[in-house]
Amino acid sequence: MKTIVIKIGGSTLGNSDTTVEDLVMLQKRGIPMVVVHGGAQTVSDWLGRLGISTSFIRGLRVTDLESLRVVTAILAGLVNKELVSAIWRLGGKAIGLSGADGGLIQARNKTPDLGYTGEELEIDAALLDILLKTGYIPVVAPISLSLSEKLRQDTNLLNVNGDTAAGEIAAALNAEKLIFLTDVPGLYDSSKNLVHRLSLDDAKALVASGTASGGMATKIDACLRALTKVRLSRIIDGRIPHALIDEIEGEGNGTTIA
Repeated sequence: MKTIVIKIGGSTLGNSDTTVEDLVMLQKRGIPMVVVHGGAQTVSDWLGRLGISTSFIRGLRVTDLESLRVVTAILAGLVNKELVSAIWRLGGKAIGLSGADGGLIQARNKTPDLGYTGEELEIDAALLDILLKTGYIPVVAPISLSLSEKLRQDTNLLNVNGDTAAGEIAAALNAEKLIFLTDVPGLYDSSKNLVHRLSLDDAKALVASGTASGGMATKIDACLRALTKVRLSRIIDGRIPHALIDEIEGEGNGTTIA
């Protein structure tokens, strides 16, 4: 059975969320899964507590060294381990890691203004293959190693966008499907109508026209990258109870890109 890659946005993990419950149920059905998580709002909250300003360019966080330390601590630490512990609490098997572990994600910074942010990703899925074969759900925090030719003394880590990481991981695994759990019902056209299915060209046009921008444009770009190897990508509303179960059973709403 082919692997499914699931990107969980931090905004979809609320008090009444059923995502973790769904993950455990699907694992017990024998479905291999890799979870990539976000946590941008949690990071922003902690940066605010620490008095560190933050800004974004094209939906990507501008990451200076101090911000990178907080991003790494929150995503690879707090958010990742809370998600892993929730899976175990409900009877699942999961192992949390960041993209830096095992050289899973390596990246280059192509936009100097973004600071310690990686945009050009290379994936080594060997560690994921091992974990999947031994029955675990790998839960991946989007922190990477740097491929910079210039040796830095301060850090070799980069902050990478979770959507981008999910798309690249899905392609590297030749996954069956890439699913984005978001806090919106799906993609909308210029008339604000929900679009249920898009071709690759239609998806590119949404970004080019500016109809899809910011975080949604990043998701579309990730879908397009994944679709070089993956059969289809889905963007669904993760706030709906058991949205993930419905999706696997073919009853989900949202937007398909294929």
